[in-house]
Amino acid sequence: MTDKPENTGTPQPQASGKPPGAKQGGLFRFVVELSPLLLFFYINGEHGIIPATAVFVLATTLSLAIIYWRERRLALMPLIATIVVLVFGGLTVVLEDEIFIKLKPTIVNGIFAAILLGGLAMGRPLLRPLFGDSLDLTQTGWLKLTRRWALFFIALAIANEIAWRTLGTDDWVSFKVFGLLPAAFIFAMLQTPLILRHQRKPAGRPGAD
Repeated sequence: MTDKPENTGTPQPQASGKPPGAKQGGLFRFVVELSPLLLFFYINGEHGIIPATAVFVLATTLSLAIIYWRERRLALMPLIATIVVLVFGGLTVVLEDEIFIKLKPTIVNGIFAAILLGGLAMGRPLLRPLFGDSLDLTQTGWLKLTRRWALFFIALAIANEIAWRTLGTDDWVSFKVFGLLPAAFIFAMLQTPLILRHQRKPAGRPGAD
């Protein structure tokens, strides 16, 4: 990661089970979650990384508040991502040290990977409660999908570590917006065959779990 997948640069699989009308607001949610990242890119180009980070922190917090106001619930992964943005973005602005915001994608993706791998170690595919009833997969399907997302989050964390250590600030911002985010969407789409292969059969049909 839907993810897919971060209004923080990281993919975040979305849960369903939302209030009536929330499913029709998918495009609205996408725009709200993407806006802080686009603002971050724009402000960095105009004023530099520190002002961009300040705007990013405020916009990310506002984005989460809007989603909560609309859906009356908060998914775990966006909440974790926002908390990390507040902590590391705040340190970047207060200390005027850009290393903290550059570390943020590594920390977020590392946390997501640890959560999913911890669940797998206990035999619990934690993507299932995150997706809610938007997907109905067999246990094997959930385990495979969770394992793939965990490994993908690890890959994103490693990629960010390499990027911020080897690229200039402007290039790293471009990598974050136009590298990590598209990679998450592409990865999510590539999971379609696995999802179709492991969809739970309706009761009474051969092969149903």
